[in-house]
Amino acid sequence: MQLYFTNKRKVWKVGEVAGLPYAELAELFERRRLPAGTPVLLDGAMRPVEPLSTWFRSMALDRMDAKTMRSYAYTLLTLLHFLMARGLDLLSVTETDIKEFRLWRLEQAEETVEEVSFDRDSAAIGTFYKFLKDKGYIAHRPWRSAGKRESLGSGISRDLRVRHMELEQYLFLRDVGFGGLTPDASLDESFGGWWPHRNRASSELALMTGMRIQEWATLLLPELGLENGQRPPTADVELAACAKYKRPRTVYVPRDPMELLDPYLLIERPEIVARAQRTLRRRHRDLFVVQRLEADGTKVRGILEGRTVVRSIKDMAPDLRRIAVLETGDGLDPLAVFIGRGGRMLTFSGWDRVRWRAWDRMQMWAAEEAAPQLPRQCWLYHDLRHTFALRLLIFLTREALNDIQAQELPMSTLLDHMVGNPLLTVQRRLGHARPSTTYRYIRYLKDPMREVDDAFREWTAAGGASYVTIARHLLDLEEHGHASQG
Repeated sequence: MQLYFTNKRKVWKVGEVAGLPYAELAELFERRRLPAGTPVLLDGAMRPVEPLSTWFRSMALDRMDAKTMRSYAYTLLTLLHFLMARGLDLLSVTETDIKEFRLWRLEQAEETVEEVSFDRDSAAIGTFYKFLKDKGYIAHRPWRSAGKRESLGSGISRDLRVRHMELEQYLFLRDVGFGGLTPDASLDESFGGWWPHRNRASSELALMTGMRIQEWATLLLPELGLENGQRPPTADVELAACAKYKRPRTVYVPRDPMELLDPYLLIERPEIVARAQRTLRRRHRDLFVVQRLEADGTKVRGILEGRTVVRSIKDMAPDLRRIAVLETGDGLDPLAVFIGRGGRMLTFSGWDRVRWRAWDRMQMWAAEEAAPQLPRQCWLYHDLRHTFALRLLIFLTREALNDIQAQELPMSTLLDHMVGNPLLTVQRRLGHARPSTTYRYIRYLKDPMREVDDAFREWTAAGGASYVTIARHLLDLEEHGHASQG
């Protein structure tokens, strides 16, 4: 069996090679509306494997994210191979078979997975068998509910991993790691990295907005009001297609990250675009060539796959954003804010390479006196989002405390205020679906390791004791206790 994923862009690119004119391809795409990224499982005779292919198509028509469909497809393919090796199929599976599959994945496979990974697998399997039951393929799911849970997952709620930066750590990341400076803010003449202004601007934007990487890395120029060479002091970005679960929200971009874009937009980006013109012209037919902006820059009109189309910018998926270019008359200008070689929007793996190069630079300068303490593992772009959340939550909570003290309100009112305002504000800014996700940040408002240090600092100062002295003292107490009992 072979697993494939639909990709109209690839079909469009090889259309004439396959003998189909582009006009015929455009008409075919118009009639066959199969969303990009739809999984297709074929057997040895190149026939669709059912009922999996029907389920895949159902998910695609329900507009499930392509990345999620890909993950689900590989999970069910793994399950199918496991069952076929035992002479079974997806419709005849029993609860014991599912449990054996779980045990095999966790403990006996050549490459086992962690419990959290199988929890994701269980979501795919549960969704598939719900589909089979709803469509009448089976009478009931092959496993029984465990208490209130119907899922195959562990049911364990895992703690949110929050790693945030202090100011010194962030500036070290932005200016030394990404920007090519030295820890004392002077120019590092040995720095040979690419596009430091772009990388500094992207980190500032990520920090000051709390956006996820799939949100800020896919931004288009009109979304920040950067069309026609203009730059507003601040911006409001309407997220939709690029947000997690496509959950819409408005993101405020403050003055500082907008100003830090200037060196990149005025110096680096024009150079990248100029170098990319030959490549862009060669790929002209494969691009979404925007002819003009409409509706105050919220919509674009252009040529896509041989047809004139109008698209709402906020509803443009990342794949479409990557190929969107503006016909300026003097050349093709990519609509993406952050671009790399060839004028293309950087992929997530491209941003990862930028991050690791920055990490290598930070480690190179880590021994300097001006360098802050670095974590054991490389910083993630998502750590900037955690930093945004915690700093905003701390600030809003202090503001609430000051309001309460000024009005001399009772403590119960303070708690209501904290629950009703700061947390919900941060939840809205981060785009969390549930307040419980944002509540997990509360435990990180104070550094627990600092509290431990503070708790024992007076012991050390008062008696000149060290941790070794304290340990010996405790051991002496235990030994005396055992002797008295003997």
